[in-house]
Amino acid sequence: MKKARIQLGPQFGLLALGLLGAAAAQAQTNVTIYGIMDAALVVEDGGTAGRTTKITSGAASASRIGFRGTEDLGNGLSAFFTLETGAKIDTGTLDANNTLFNRQAFVGLKGKAGAVALGRQYTPWHNALAQVGDPFSTGYAGSSKNLIADNGANVRSSNTITYVSPNVNGAFFELAYALGEGASSADGRQYGGAIGYARGPLNARLAYNSKNAETPQPGGRRGRNTLLAANYDLKWVKLYGAFNVDKGFNAAPLGNPNNPYGGVKPTPSTDGREVLLGLSAPVPGGTLLASVMHKDDRTAFNQDANAWGVGYLYPLSKRTNLYAAYGHIDNRNGAGYTVANNTESGTGNTGYNLGIRHTF
Repeated sequence: MKKARIQLGPQFGLLALGLLGAAAAQAQTNVTIYGIMDAALVVEDGGTAGRTTKITSGAASASRIGFRGTEDLGNGLSAFFTLETGAKIDTGTLDANNTLFNRQAFVGLKGKAGAVALGRQYTPWHNALAQVGDPFSTGYAGSSKNLIADNGANVRSSNTITYVSPNVNGAFFELAYALGEGASSADGRQYGGAIGYARGPLNARLAYNSKNAETPQPGGRRGRNTLLAANYDLKWVKLYGAFNVDKGFNAAPLGNPNNPYGGVKPTPSTDGREVLLGLSAPVPGGTLLASVMHKDDRTAFNQDANAWGVGYLYPLSKRTNLYAAYGHIDNRNGAGYTVANNTESGTGNTGYNLGIRHTF
């Protein structure tokens, strides 16, 4: 009788290696396995594709599994690492081809003077938007991604060195520098930082991100984003606000660049402003989320847009909740903004989410 042979792809081998490595480190390091499983029924409408209905992984928060560890080195110094991969639980595949730990992969040291890390990491600009300025935390159909360019290099950068200062009476700052590692030192280079203050009911942050294209571009390759974000907790309602400035090439790439509304293809803005006002409030049974946004395109195309979103979160436990969300965009002068969620850019100007999110 012939023996059955099972062939496993390289991705399985890498994942198994990561699991074994984490288990081996358990004896020397405090290692935590964590993750989010999120899936939703998503309906999109208003684009040339017509109404689409699908199951989406990560409409609220991208589905993921990660390994996080620390080791006490003595004298107030510790080593730390994070390895985090994204998964599409609607299909069971990785959410980035040929990349295992696409979400985060870094190692560093932390002491009394602050923390330094090297690897693939979130930008300070994205952290300010997701953690401080957007009541939807860049997820659901009401996501700030609908009008604010929170994608690509604005979210994460590879080959990055970061520094986070100690927190002093609620104040801190963070810096990030990503080596482009191209043929020229300017190719793909990226840097940014943030100054934050969080004490009592107030949480505020000013963040900056500058990135170069991989190759020279007409009119310059550099794109810059400057964001002021804040929230204020009144207990019965938390108020949110954000103001963002985009300047230069690829500072505000369209979430869906594939001409979703037909006609003349929309043009990404190289000079724009976005304003967001929002809230989260406890309501019977759960939490209400809401926001309104305006995009002011200051180029000759004048492709402005207005957007609004509303959501409801219903907790089944501390780790599991159901959610429903709605988002709509009013595009002007051929603008091409689409209603997104945490993992998809969307295909039209209206979107609905109905899903479940579990953390572990």
